[in-house]
Amino acid sequence: MKPKLTRPVKKLLSLMSFWRNNYYILRELKHLRRLTGLALLFSCLAAVFEGFGLGFLLAFLQGLTNPAEQPITTGIEWFDIWILGAQGSATSQLYRVSALILLSTWIRASFNYLSQVHTQWVGLHLINQLRQQFFEQLQAQSLSYFTNKRSGDLIDVFTTNTERIRQVFIGIAFLVTRGLTIVVYAITLFLLSWQLTLLAVLVFGTLTFGLSGLNRRIRERSFEITKTSARYTSNTLELISGIKTVHAFGTQEFERKKFYQTSFDLMQAWKRVIGLSAFVKPLAEIASITLLVSMIVLAITSGLMEVASLLTFFFVLFRLVPILQDMNGVIADLSTLGGTLDNINQLLKPDDKIYFQNGEAEFLGLKQAIDFEAVDFAYDGQNLVLHNVTFSIERDKMTALVGASGAGKTTIAELVTRFYDPSAGRVLINGVDLRTFDINSVRRRVAVVSQDTFIFNASVSENIAYGTPNATADQIEKAAQLAHALEFIWEMPEGFKTQLGDRGVRLSGGQRQRIAIARALLRNPEILILDEATSALDSISEKLIQEALEKLAIGRTVIVIAHRLSTIAKADKVVVLEQGRIVEQGTYSELIARRSRFWNYYQIQQSASPAESAVFTE
Repeated sequence: MKPKLTRPVKKLLSLMSFWRNNYYILRELKHLRRLTGLALLFSCLAAVFEGFGLGFLLAFLQGLTNPAEQPITTGIEWFDIWILGAQGSATSQLYRVSALILLSTWIRASFNYLSQVHTQWVGLHLINQLRQQFFEQLQAQSLSYFTNKRSGDLIDVFTTNTERIRQVFIGIAFLVTRGLTIVVYAITLFLLSWQLTLLAVLVFGTLTFGLSGLNRRIRERSFEITKTSARYTSNTLELISGIKTVHAFGTQEFERKKFYQTSFDLMQAWKRVIGLSAFVKPLAEIASITLLVSMIVLAITSGLMEVASLLTFFFVLFRLVPILQDMNGVIADLSTLGGTLDNINQLLKPDDKIYFQNGEAEFLGLKQAIDFEAVDFAYDGQNLVLHNVTFSIERDKMTALVGASGAGKTTIAELVTRFYDPSAGRVLINGVDLRTFDINSVRRRVAVVSQDTFIFNASVSENIAYGTPNATADQIEKAAQLAHALEFIWEMPEGFKTQLGDRGVRLSGGQRQRIAIARALLRNPEILILDEATSALDSISEKLIQEALEKLAIGRTVIVIAHRLSTIAKADKVVVLEQGRIVEQGTYSELIARRSRFWNYYQIQQSASPAESAVFTE
């Protein structure tokens, strides 16, 4: 039989569970010890002066209701004589107590202000710390992590979820500060009448127990909000990013239905949570008013307290009840954010992630060759896209990769730059495993121009100089000239200072490609990877850029992936791939002479239109 746990043990286990489940968020507070300590200190001082104010209030009310009574004293002789004026007249005592009430109120309000300011500052610093941790987490992941994630889900964590974390922290801070005030109020109430205090504890304890189950249900439903919000953000991002495609295919109605559905789902998820959370406050209010009425009747009919004590008791109780109601409301609101906390902790925790393991050796340049030794690779860890690939990319020579779509050409280029690591086998540089090098020392000597050119929402100059921060304006212009981009750049409104918009929306495909080539030219790389670098260009531009790339290739190690075989006629080696396997390799003329696999591609391109031939060789 499973043993029953006592309530204190359950509370302790619940606290331990909260710490364990939110460890990766709460640990960031270690960087904010000073601010957090000041916030707690000011909260404690505010609570202490709240207690002083209540004690002075009792003395004040007694002076009003029964001046003939012996004045209330603290037992501290100097304080009673010089501060409270215990030996003076009743009027003098009343004035002194009134002044003390005002003074304690001003001091308490000042400490409350400082507490709130420092609490807000801690929240802001915490969010900044978490944003930095999110960034570091994403930077540290291998690229395979992003193949399994939707961009909208990650953006939702950076934006919506991060702001909700701030709400969580402010809510918890509110509970802590108000909790200190409740402690002071509880002590005061117990000193005034332990009987009425026990009655209040009984009623509010029962209420809290009942509301805890309700808050648990609210928290469970909040997870659906987080999932739906991420789906909504992701769909919206896809719509904005792909708006040109939507218009091109006339799918506005399809996208409208999808957007309306996710928006409706998000609204419904919030409605289900609001229906429960809104029930908390009125329930607490009903119970509180019932308690107050019952206690007033009991106190009056039984004669438990004197008038001054009774007035003070109910003053404290009336101050206490709204705080308890607000705390229950905050707890209900925090329960709606349980999904957010879980989502952020999942991103921060390292257990289920494959981090990029960088090497330590400094790469000093390609002295020999890049060798693939029996390399297998699978993006998902199961379905191989490369099978036992073995070949060499010789220094200062051009190696061309040819094959149908999905043959593994781009994958080989990504292994050279170590965007991914082989599932089996090794990639060697100068006879040393690529994984032993500090990858940044390798990538600084590599430039990649791919078929999927990414343009940043920055100026033309900033895009060309990306990765080469010390480049001069003359060097940038020279690179643009070699890439045959100068003409269209000067036609832009602000020339090199023109902002290119999100993903280079102001550029055509060919213009984006020429900006990317200029970027690579400026980098002056030792190893150049051209992954269908001229695919988006017309025949005239392609010829011009091909000439520029041939000049750039001199004295460099070049890896070329091209769908037009004419662009690789001068390659020193051609490697033909089919379904992830090398089926043939040699020089361009040798492979033509063999009349085997490469000859088939050559024949197809000679007889087919450019559009048809691209299908076979991309």
